[in-house]
Amino acid sequence: MHRDLERIKRDVLLMGGLVEESLQAASLAWSTRDASQTDGIMDIELQIDRLQLQIDDEILKLLALHQPVAGDLRFVTAAMKIANDLERMGDLCCTLANRLREVLLESDLREPLKIESMLEQAGSMVSRALNSFVKLDDQEALAVIAMDDMVDDCNRWHFEILMARMQRDPDSVPSAVGLLSISRSVERIGDLATNVAEDVVFISSGEDIRHPKLQAGD
Repeated sequence: MHRDLERIKRDVLLMGGLVEESLQAASLAWSTRDASQTDGIMDIELQIDRLQLQIDDEILKLLALHQPVAGDLRFVTAAMKIANDLERMGDLCCTLANRLREVLLESDLREPLKIESMLEQAGSMVSRALNSFVKLDDQEALAVIAMDDMVDDCNRWHFEILMARMQRDPDSVPSAVGLLSISRSVERIGDLATNVAEDVVFISSGEDIRHPKLQAGD
């Protein structure tokens, strides 16, 4: 069973590496104002999808053949959730690619936005969440969760800035909507990286920290 668990971990990390690659391409496209940097993201998403199906198949076979318990069972169930979150990140990277192409080609980009720092923060969250998964390091995972506030704050700030722009200038609506979509997609990637970190804490300690308000009320 150990070999099967290692194979699942390897494939989850392969998925994560592809997500990182897509985020790096999106970040480079924004920083260089070169939409062509996003050209490979759709192909990467297909690889991510194939890996998710492969991981699901590996996990189902392991459950049927070995019936894992305790820590191994936590690992397997969390790995399936992490693979699902990584697949959703891949989808969001495709949305990013589409919106970046539209905005970079059509928008004058004069608003003082923090897209680049958001992309860097989200990319760092994904990398550190994957690192915590490799090491089963719950402290690293908790650090990832704490990073999400900055991404959320940027998204809220973008919403205020761009809504004000649209009110001032109705002609700016198409580009402003595209920028809002970019910001929201990056914010969602941060949320999904947080999910991965929460699953790492569950694997490592057995503690479910997803809904602290509900637990506080118990």
